[in-house]
Amino acid sequence: MNTRSVHDLPAYLSPPVHILIDPEVLYTQVTRRVLSRLPGVPWSLSTDQRFGPRAEASANRPELQSSFILYLKHYKGRFLRFCPGTRNYHCCAYRIMHIGENCPLNCSYCILKAYFQDRIIKVWANQEDLFRELELKLRPESSLFRAGTGEFTDSLALEPLTGYTGDLVQFLGNYPNVCLELKSKIIDLSWIKKVSDPSRVLPAWSVNSPEIIKTQEQGSAGLEDRMRAAAFCAAQGFRVCLHFDPIIHYPGWEKGYALAVETIFDYLKPEVIAYLSLGSFRFMPELENIIMRNEPRAKYIYNEFITGLDGKKRLLLPLRLEQFSFIAGHLKDKGLLDRQMYFCMESSYIWTKVLGYTPEALGGLDKHLLRLSFVR
Repeated sequence: MNTRSVHDLPAYLSPPVHILIDPEVLYTQVTRRVLSRLPGVPWSLSTDQRFGPRAEASANRPELQSSFILYLKHYKGRFLRFCPGTRNYHCCAYRIMHIGENCPLNCSYCILKAYFQDRIIKVWANQEDLFRELELKLRPESSLFRAGTGEFTDSLALEPLTGYTGDLVQFLGNYPNVCLELKSKIIDLSWIKKVSDPSRVLPAWSVNSPEIIKTQEQGSAGLEDRMRAAAFCAAQGFRVCLHFDPIIHYPGWEKGYALAVETIFDYLKPEVIAYLSLGSFRFMPELENIIMRNEPRAKYIYNEFITGLDGKKRLLLPLRLEQFSFIAGHLKDKGLLDRQMYFCMESSYIWTKVLGYTPEALGGLDKHLLRLSFVR
Protein backbone atom coordinates (compact mmCIF):
# COMPACT_ATOMS: atom_id res chain seq x y z
CA MET A 1 0.00 0.00 0.00
CA ASN A 2 1.32 3.46 -0.98
CA THR A 3 0.99 5.82 2.00
CA ARG A 4 2.66 8.80 0.29
CA SER A 5 0.68 12.05 0.52
CA VAL A 6 0.98 15.48 -1.03
CA HIS A 7 2.54 16.56 2.28
CA ASP A 8 5.63 14.52 1.35
CA LEU A 9 6.47 16.81 -1.57
CA PRO A 10 9.58 18.99 -1.37
CA ALA A 11 9.06 22.61 -0.36
CA TYR A 12 9.50 23.99 -3.88
CA LEU A 13 6.79 21.77 -5.35
CA SER A 14 3.18 22.54 -4.52
CA PRO A 15 0.65 19.94 -5.63
CA PRO A 16 -1.14 20.81 -8.86
CA VAL A 17 -4.68 22.14 -8.59
CA HIS A 18 -5.77 19.53 -11.13
CA ILE A 19 -4.36 16.66 -13.20
CA LEU A 20 -5.43 16.42 -16.84
CA ILE A 21 -4.84 13.06 -18.56
CA ASP A 22 -5.05 12.03 -22.19
CA PRO A 23 -7.11 8.81 -22.41
CA GLU A 24 -4.29 7.06 -24.31
CA VAL A 25 -1.92 7.35 -21.33
CA LEU A 26 -4.35 6.66 -18.49
CA TYR A 27 -2.71 3.32 -17.66
CA THR A 28 0.94 4.09 -18.37
CA GLN A 29 3.61 3.77 -15.70
CA VAL A 30 4.10 7.54 -15.47
CA THR A 31 0.38 8.21 -14.98
CA ARG A 32 -0.02 5.49 -12.36
CA ARG A 33 3.00 6.83 -10.50
CA VAL A 34 1.76 10.44 -10.52
CA LEU A 35 -1.74 9.51 -9.34
CA SER A 36 -0.35 7.34 -6.56
CA ARG A 37 1.86 10.19 -5.35
CA LEU A 38 -0.89 12.81 -5.45
CA PRO A 39 -3.80 11.22 -3.59
CA GLY A 40 -6.71 13.58 -3.26
CA VAL A 41 -5.72 15.84 -6.17
CA PRO A 42 -8.67 15.87 -8.61
CA TRP A 43 -8.09 14.58 -12.10
CA SER A 44 -10.03 14.26 -15.31
CA LEU A 45 -9.51 13.10 -18.86
CA SER A 46 -8.38 15.73 -21.36
CA THR A 47 -11.70 15.53 -23.16
CA ASP A 48 -12.96 17.68 -20.26
CA GLN A 49 -11.82 21.21 -21.22
CA ARG A 50 -13.04 23.05 -18.10
CA PHE A 51 -9.57 23.61 -16.74
CA GLY A 52 -7.81 25.21 -19.73
CA PRO A 53 -9.11 28.79 -19.18
CA ARG A 54 -8.35 28.58 -15.47
CA ALA A 55 -4.68 27.84 -16.13
CA GLU A 56 -4.50 30.40 -18.94
CA ALA A 57 -5.79 33.12 -16.63
CA SER A 58 -3.22 32.32 -13.95
CA ALA A 59 -0.41 33.22 -16.35
CA ASN A 60 -1.38 36.87 -16.10
CA ARG A 61 -1.92 36.93 -12.33
CA PRO A 62 1.31 36.95 -10.27
CA GLU A 63 -0.49 35.80 -7.13
CA LEU A 64 -1.38 32.53 -8.88
CA GLN A 65 2.07 31.75 -10.28
CA SER A 66 2.60 28.87 -7.83
CA SER A 67 -0.62 27.16 -9.00
CA PHE A 68 -0.52 24.87 -12.00
CA ILE A 69 -2.36 22.15 -13.85
CA LEU A 70 -0.38 18.99 -14.54
CA TYR A 71 -1.17 17.61 -17.99
CA LEU A 72 -0.13 13.99 -18.59
CA LYS A 73 -0.05 14.03 -22.36
CA HIS A 74 0.13 11.51 -25.16
CA TYR A 75 2.89 13.22 -27.11
CA LYS A 76 2.91 12.60 -30.87
CA GLY A 77 5.94 14.66 -31.90
CA ARG A 78 9.68 13.94 -32.06
CA PHE A 79 11.27 13.21 -28.70
CA LEU A 80 14.87 13.60 -29.88
CA ARG A 81 15.64 16.95 -31.48
CA PHE A 82 18.39 19.51 -31.89
CA CYS A 83 18.90 22.54 -29.66
CA PRO A 84 17.13 25.55 -31.31
CA GLY A 85 20.24 27.63 -31.86
CA THR A 86 21.00 30.13 -34.62
CA ARG A 87 23.75 30.36 -37.23
CA ASN A 88 24.60 33.88 -36.05
CA TYR A 89 26.09 32.73 -32.72
CA HIS A 90 28.00 29.66 -31.56
CA CYS A 91 25.62 26.96 -30.31
CA CYS A 92 26.65 23.94 -28.25
CA ALA A 93 24.45 21.74 -30.51
CA TYR A 94 23.42 19.22 -27.91
CA ARG A 95 20.50 16.92 -28.55
CA ILE A 96 17.31 17.47 -26.61
CA MET A 97 15.45 14.52 -25.15
CA HIS A 98 12.07 16.13 -25.01
CA ILE A 99 10.18 14.85 -21.95
CA GLY A 100 7.75 17.69 -21.27
CA GLU A 101 7.13 21.43 -21.26
CA ASN A 102 7.00 24.21 -18.67
CA CYS A 103 8.26 24.31 -15.09
CA PRO A 104 6.81 24.55 -11.55
CA LEU A 105 9.53 27.00 -10.47
CA ASN A 106 8.96 30.73 -10.91
CA CYS A 107 12.22 32.32 -12.05
CA SER A 108 11.43 35.89 -13.03
CA TYR A 109 13.50 35.79 -16.22
CA CYS A 110 12.45 32.36 -17.51
CA ILE A 111 12.14 32.24 -21.30
CA LEU A 112 9.51 29.51 -20.95
CA LYS A 113 7.07 32.23 -19.88
CA ALA A 114 7.25 33.60 -23.40
CA TYR A 115 7.04 30.16 -25.01
CA PHE A 116 4.00 28.88 -23.13
CA GLN A 117 2.34 31.81 -21.27
CA ASP A 118 0.22 29.54 -19.09
CA ARG A 119 0.52 27.42 -15.95
CA ILE A 120 -0.10 24.08 -17.62
CA ILE A 121 2.89 21.81 -17.05
CA LYS A 122 3.01 18.99 -19.56
CA VAL A 123 4.64 15.60 -19.09
CA TRP A 124 4.87 13.16 -22.00
CA ALA A 125 3.37 10.15 -20.26
CA ASN A 126 3.74 7.83 -23.27
CA GLN A 127 7.25 7.00 -22.15
CA GLU A 128 7.39 3.76 -24.12
CA ASP A 129 7.10 5.77 -27.34
CA LEU A 130 10.11 7.81 -26.23
CA PHE A 131 12.10 4.66 -25.61
CA ARG A 132 11.11 3.18 -28.98
CA GLU A 133 12.28 6.32 -30.78
CA LEU A 134 15.55 6.33 -28.86
CA GLU A 135 16.14 2.68 -29.72
CA LEU A 136 15.90 3.55 -33.40
CA LYS A 137 17.98 6.73 -33.34
CA LEU A 138 20.70 5.97 -30.82
CA ARG A 139 22.19 3.14 -32.84
CA PRO A 140 24.72 2.38 -34.20
CA GLU A 141 26.78 2.49 -31.06
CA SER A 142 29.70 4.02 -32.95
CA SER A 143 27.83 7.36 -33.02
CA LEU A 144 28.26 9.40 -29.84
CA PHE A 145 25.37 11.46 -28.50
CA ARG A 146 25.48 14.28 -25.98
CA ALA A 147 21.91 14.90 -24.88
CA GLY A 148 19.91 16.58 -22.15
CA THR A 149 16.36 17.00 -20.89
CA GLY A 150 16.62 20.54 -19.50
CA GLU A 151 15.68 22.68 -22.53
CA PHE A 152 11.91 23.06 -22.18
CA THR A 153 11.61 22.10 -18.53
CA ASP A 154 13.79 21.60 -15.47
CA SER A 155 15.31 18.12 -15.69
CA LEU A 156 14.47 17.22 -12.07
CA ALA A 157 11.74 19.53 -10.77
CA LEU A 158 8.93 16.98 -11.29
CA GLU A 159 11.02 13.92 -10.42
CA PRO A 160 9.29 13.43 -7.02
CA LEU A 161 6.02 12.99 -8.94
CA THR A 162 6.99 11.29 -12.19
CA GLY A 163 10.24 9.39 -11.59
CA TYR A 164 10.91 10.16 -15.26
CA THR A 165 14.65 10.74 -14.97
CA GLY A 166 15.16 7.54 -13.03
CA ASP A 167 13.42 5.60 -15.80
CA LEU A 168 15.44 7.37 -18.47
CA VAL A 169 18.89 6.83 -16.95
CA GLN A 170 18.02 3.19 -16.38
CA PHE A 171 17.00 2.80 -20.03
CA LEU A 172 20.12 4.60 -21.28
CA GLY A 173 22.31 2.25 -19.26
CA ASN A 174 22.15 0.02 -22.34
CA TYR A 175 23.59 2.78 -24.55
CA PRO A 176 27.22 3.56 -23.67
CA ASN A 177 27.34 5.89 -26.69
CA VAL A 178 25.01 8.38 -24.94
CA CYS A 179 26.00 10.94 -22.31
CA LEU A 180 22.98 12.51 -20.62
CA GLU A 181 23.09 15.93 -18.97
CA LEU A 182 20.53 16.67 -16.26
CA LYS A 183 20.24 20.45 -15.76
CA SER A 184 18.32 21.71 -12.75
CA LYS A 185 17.90 24.38 -10.08
CA ILE A 186 16.57 22.03 -7.42
CA ILE A 187 17.96 19.09 -5.45
CA ASP A 188 16.67 15.62 -6.25
CA LEU A 189 19.17 12.77 -6.37
CA SER A 190 16.70 9.90 -6.25
CA TRP A 191 17.64 8.86 -9.81
CA ILE A 192 21.27 8.12 -8.88
CA LYS A 193 20.55 4.59 -7.72
CA LYS A 194 19.38 3.68 -11.24
CA VAL A 195 22.60 4.81 -12.99
CA SER A 196 24.76 1.90 -14.10
CA ASP A 197 27.71 4.00 -15.35
CA PRO A 198 28.33 7.42 -13.70
CA SER A 199 30.63 8.42 -16.57
CA ARG A 200 27.60 8.54 -18.86
CA VAL A 201 25.48 10.97 -16.81
CA LEU A 202 26.35 14.59 -16.12
CA PRO A 203 24.42 16.13 -13.21
CA ALA A 204 24.24 19.86 -13.96
CA TRP A 205 23.13 22.92 -12.08
CA SER A 206 22.44 26.49 -13.08
CA VAL A 207 24.49 28.83 -10.91
CA ASN A 208 24.09 32.52 -10.24
CA SER A 209 24.94 35.14 -7.67
CA PRO A 210 23.29 34.38 -4.30
CA GLU A 211 21.30 37.62 -4.55
CA ILE A 212 19.83 36.69 -7.95
CA ILE A 213 18.98 33.20 -6.72
CA LYS A 214 17.25 34.64 -3.64
CA THR A 215 15.29 37.39 -5.39
CA GLN A 216 14.70 36.08 -8.92
CA GLU A 217 14.65 32.27 -8.77
CA GLN A 218 11.60 31.64 -6.62
CA GLY A 219 11.30 28.06 -5.44
CA SER A 220 14.83 27.03 -6.42
CA ALA A 221 17.53 25.62 -4.18
CA GLY A 222 20.18 27.95 -2.76
CA LEU A 223 23.63 28.04 -4.31
CA GLU A 224 25.28 26.19 -1.42
CA ASP A 225 22.62 23.47 -1.57
CA ARG A 226 23.26 23.04 -5.28
CA MET A 227 27.00 22.79 -4.72
CA ARG A 228 26.59 20.32 -1.86
CA ALA A 229 24.55 18.14 -4.22
CA ALA A 230 27.21 18.53 -6.92
CA ALA A 231 29.91 17.53 -4.43
CA PHE A 232 27.89 14.46 -3.43
CA CYS A 233 27.59 13.46 -7.08
CA ALA A 234 31.33 13.93 -7.57
CA ALA A 235 31.97 11.66 -4.58
CA GLN A 236 29.82 9.01 -6.29
CA GLY A 237 31.99 9.09 -9.40
CA PHE A 238 30.08 11.59 -11.52
CA ARG A 239 31.52 14.66 -13.18
CA VAL A 240 29.25 17.69 -13.07
CA CYS A 241 28.37 20.62 -15.30
CA LEU A 242 27.65 24.20 -14.23
CA HIS A 243 25.88 26.97 -16.11
CA PHE A 244 26.23 30.67 -15.32
CA ASP A 245 23.13 31.46 -17.32
CA PRO A 246 21.58 33.96 -17.29
CA ILE A 247 24.22 36.34 -15.99
CA ILE A 248 22.30 39.40 -14.76
CA HIS A 249 23.63 42.96 -14.71
CA TYR A 250 22.56 44.66 -11.46
CA PRO A 251 24.11 47.06 -8.92
CA GLY A 252 26.81 45.16 -7.04
CA TRP A 253 27.01 42.28 -9.51
CA GLU A 254 30.79 42.05 -9.15
CA LYS A 255 30.54 41.12 -5.47
CA GLY A 256 27.71 38.68 -6.13
CA TYR A 257 29.40 36.76 -8.92
CA ALA A 258 32.76 36.71 -7.14
CA LEU A 259 30.96 35.11 -4.19
CA ALA A 260 29.32 32.60 -6.52
CA VAL A 261 32.72 31.52 -7.86
CA GLU A 262 34.09 31.23 -4.31
CA THR A 263 31.13 29.07 -3.32
CA ILE A 264 31.61 26.71 -6.25
CA PHE A 265 35.20 25.96 -5.30
CA ASP A 266 34.38 25.65 -1.63
CA TYR A 267 32.70 22.39 -2.68
CA LEU A 268 34.21 21.29 -6.00
CA LYS A 269 37.65 20.67 -7.43
CA PRO A 270 38.17 21.95 -10.99
CA GLU A 271 38.80 18.46 -12.35
CA VAL A 272 35.28 17.21 -11.48
CA ILE A 273 33.70 19.94 -13.65
CA ALA A 274 33.21 18.52 -17.15
CA TYR A 275 32.36 21.93 -18.58
CA LEU A 276 30.91 25.26 -17.53
CA SER A 277 28.90 27.68 -19.66
CA LEU A 278 28.59 31.46 -19.49
CA GLY A 279 25.48 33.07 -20.91
CA SER A 280 24.24 36.64 -20.58
CA PHE A 281 20.55 37.39 -20.00
CA ARG A 282 18.82 37.45 -23.39
CA PHE A 283 15.18 37.27 -24.24
CA MET A 284 12.58 37.31 -26.97
CA PRO A 285 10.89 40.74 -27.20
CA GLU A 286 7.54 39.35 -26.02
CA LEU A 287 9.10 38.28 -22.71
CA GLU A 288 9.88 41.89 -21.84
CA ASN A 289 6.22 42.85 -21.34
CA ILE A 290 5.53 39.64 -19.40
CA ILE A 291 8.35 40.43 -16.97
CA MET A 292 7.38 44.09 -16.64
CA ARG A 293 3.75 43.18 -15.98
CA ASN A 294 4.23 40.28 -13.59
CA GLU A 295 7.65 40.70 -11.96
CA PRO A 296 8.08 43.94 -9.97
CA ARG A 297 11.22 42.39 -8.39
CA ALA A 298 12.93 42.18 -11.80
CA LYS A 299 14.53 45.62 -12.05
CA TYR A 300 17.18 44.23 -14.42
CA ILE A 301 14.65 44.32 -17.27
CA TYR A 302 15.19 48.08 -17.44
CA ASN A 303 18.90 47.70 -18.31
CA GLU A 304 20.38 48.76 -21.64
CA PHE A 305 19.55 46.15 -24.27
CA ILE A 306 19.91 45.93 -28.03
CA THR A 307 18.37 43.52 -30.53
CA GLY A 308 20.83 40.81 -31.50
CA LEU A 309 21.26 39.00 -34.81
CA ASP A 310 18.90 36.27 -33.62
CA GLY A 311 16.08 38.74 -32.86
CA LYS A 312 16.55 38.40 -29.11
CA LYS A 313 17.37 41.37 -26.90
CA ARG A 314 20.82 41.31 -25.33
CA LEU A 315 22.76 43.43 -22.89
CA LEU A 316 24.98 46.00 -24.58
CA LEU A 317 28.22 44.42 -25.80
CA PRO A 318 30.62 46.37 -23.51
CA LEU A 319 28.56 45.39 -20.46
CA ARG A 320 28.43 41.72 -21.53
CA LEU A 321 32.12 41.71 -22.20
CA GLU A 322 32.86 43.22 -18.78
CA GLN A 323 30.81 40.58 -16.98
CA PHE A 324 32.18 37.66 -19.00
CA SER A 325 35.77 38.78 -18.48
CA PHE A 326 35.23 39.27 -14.73
CA ILE A 327 33.64 35.86 -14.13
CA ALA A 328 35.96 33.94 -16.46
CA GLY A 329 38.97 35.56 -14.78
CA HIS A 330 37.80 34.49 -11.33
CA LEU A 331 37.16 30.94 -12.59
CA LYS A 332 40.67 30.72 -14.04
CA ASP A 333 42.15 32.01 -10.80
CA LYS A 334 40.50 29.06 -9.05
CA GLY A 335 42.07 26.57 -11.45
CA LEU A 336 39.31 26.04 -14.01
CA LEU A 337 40.89 25.69 -17.43
CA ASP A 338 39.53 27.92 -20.16
CA ARG A 339 38.97 24.78 -22.25
CA GLN A 340 36.33 23.78 -19.70
CA MET A 341 34.44 27.02 -20.32
CA TYR A 342 32.22 27.96 -23.22
CA PHE A 343 29.83 30.75 -24.12
CA CYS A 344 26.20 30.00 -24.79
CA MET A 345 25.02 31.72 -27.97
CA GLU A 346 27.78 34.31 -28.31
CA SER A 347 29.88 35.60 -31.21
CA SER A 348 33.47 34.87 -32.15
CA TYR A 349 34.29 38.40 -31.00
CA ILE A 350 33.32 37.57 -27.38
CA TRP A 351 35.25 34.29 -27.51
CA THR A 352 38.37 36.01 -28.76
CA LYS A 353 38.21 38.91 -26.33
CA VAL A 354 37.65 36.75 -23.23
CA LEU A 355 39.35 33.43 -23.97
CA GLY A 356 41.71 34.37 -26.78
CA TYR A 357 40.37 31.94 -29.38
CA THR A 358 37.19 30.91 -31.17
CA PRO A 359 35.44 27.51 -31.19
CA GLU A 360 37.09 26.76 -34.53
CA ALA A 361 40.37 26.35 -32.62
CA LEU A 362 38.68 23.54 -30.69
CA GLY A 363 37.47 21.78 -33.82
CA GLY A 364 33.99 23.24 -33.33
CA LEU A 365 32.08 23.76 -30.10
CA ASP A 366 29.82 20.76 -30.59
CA LYS A 367 32.73 18.37 -31.13
CA HIS A 368 34.71 19.89 -28.26
CA LEU A 369 31.86 19.43 -25.77
CA LEU A 370 31.22 15.93 -27.07
CA ARG A 371 34.85 15.05 -26.28
CA LEU A 372 34.59 16.59 -22.81
CA SER A 373 31.39 14.65 -22.15
CA PHE A 374 33.02 11.29 -22.88
CA VAL A 375 36.25 11.80 -20.91
CA ARG A 376 36.39 9.11 -18.24
